[in-house]
Amino acid sequence: MIKLIVMDVDGTLTNGKLYIDNENNALKAFNVKDGFAIAQWVKYGGVAAIITGKTSDIVKRRAEELGIQELAQGVGNKVVELNKLVEKYNFSLEEVAYIGDDINDLGVMSIVGFSACPNDAVKEVIERVDFVSAKNGGAGAVREIFEKIMKHNGIWDKILKKYLEEK
Repeated sequence: MIKLIVMDVDGTLTNGKLYIDNENNALKAFNVKDGFAIAQWVKYGGVAAIITGKTSDIVKRRAEELGIQELAQGVGNKVVELNKLVEKYNFSLEEVAYIGDDINDLGVMSIVGFSACPNDAVKEVIERVDFVSAKNGGAGAVREIFEKIMKHNGIWDKILKKYLEEK
């Protein structure tokens, strides 16, 4: 059973495009449906984490909005960071899922219990993961992967029931 879902950001939670204006403001677009699934995962007891090579206040804000418990930015070695999380929460690597899209994610993907990527990930990642989303990064891939994990863990039916019973 997966207990921790770790995500990359650019190309996974976003479409991988960075918009920078003349005042050096950077913009990233996040998918609302991805965010809903992440927030539900956390609400129902799952641990969510972001491990990314870049550092951004935008990502920090988005993580806070969704209740993501762990955020590691400016990371050079994602495997080292993942091992810190596994130790902190006393999880096995088999209880971890990782979602990424590029070759800097391959090391982490090779040691976790479940690896997944968006449909538009690089070829080297697509060839090595356990699951490839039908959707692109920033366009619902994370939602699809979280749903798959939550269905496997028996959480998705509880979420559906909650919303079906609202009056």
